[in-house]
Amino acid sequence: MKAKSTANGFAQTLLKWFQANGRELPWRETNDPYAIWLSEIILQQTQVKQGWDYWQRFMRRWPTVADLAAASEDEVLREWQGLGYYSRARNLHFAARQIVALGHFPDTLEAIKQLKGVGDYTAAAIGSIAFGLPAAVVDGNVYRVLARHFGIATPINSTEGKKTFAALAQSLMPEATGTSEENICGLYNQAIMDFGAIQCTPQSPKCIDCPLQESCEALRTGKVNTLPVKQKTLKIKTRHLIYIYIRCQGETAIHRRGEGDIWQGLYEPLRVPAAPAEAQLIAKDVKHVLTHQVLTADFYLWEPKERPQLPEDYIWIKEADIDNYAIPRLIDNLLCKL
Repeated sequence: MKAKSTANGFAQTLLKWFQANGRELPWRETNDPYAIWLSEIILQQTQVKQGWDYWQRFMRRWPTVADLAAASEDEVLREWQGLGYYSRARNLHFAARQIVALGHFPDTLEAIKQLKGVGDYTAAAIGSIAFGLPAAVVDGNVYRVLARHFGIATPINSTEGKKTFAALAQSLMPEATGTSEENICGLYNQAIMDFGAIQCTPQSPKCIDCPLQESCEALRTGKVNTLPVKQKTLKIKTRHLIYIYIRCQGETAIHRRGEGDIWQGLYEPLRVPAAPAEAQLIAKDVKHVLTHQVLTADFYLWEPKERPQLPEDYIWIKEADIDNYAIPRLIDNLLCKL
């Protein structure tokens, strides 16, 4: 009974805080599961302030899931350009076609998880917000709030930690009473995510005016800055790339990157192990940081009078048409130096 009382108090405190402090976001002004799903995919590994414009752009161009499904993958990748993690865009497009083939947006947790690119967190977010399903979300913000409030030092990226936090998060989910039109499950999930993003932040959390300060174990024990705990497992490797931008009779050559490496499906200029002597250096050691890699790139301009012989997978396009092709952010930055 005490545990139930604690859970109710925790949830109600967050809901009250959310009512006064929650972020006003355009996808929170609709019950359309397509719009909600789109926001959740865009916000995977992307901050709200960056994802906002992309969500609006996608909704303007493809206002329904059928519109998105009818687009080509190249069109979707081009619209996604600059957001990174391009597998999200390919999964989004594939899932749109899954939904259209199904005939409706899936409305159960298991069915939502069948969509390409949708894991436990995203399914819980979509299911609770769009359909009121009692499924707790567990993302970085939630890990932080729960680890600090309950004083949990189990690493959040360990198998034990994932199970512990998932179970705790679910136990704190308030029960829908059936007497209110409000979607209590969706509101609670949004409340705890916003609380982590605004109040219980990674650095300099606002503990002084926190409504949970009296029950926060990390604040009581002086461990706010050490929780949550995360195991260090990521190995960063470095790569050096050399690109040649060929300018020949108003055209340039590009090719589409294949599977098994970064930037799958995006286009890039000629990549070579060494630049030809007649090429002009435009930029050197331009740095670009990815999650698992740090890239540095040299960028050259080559203006031959005749088209050089290139591998078969390269195509020639008019220079003015390059904006019609989805390219990585690094390449976009390099092209700006021409």
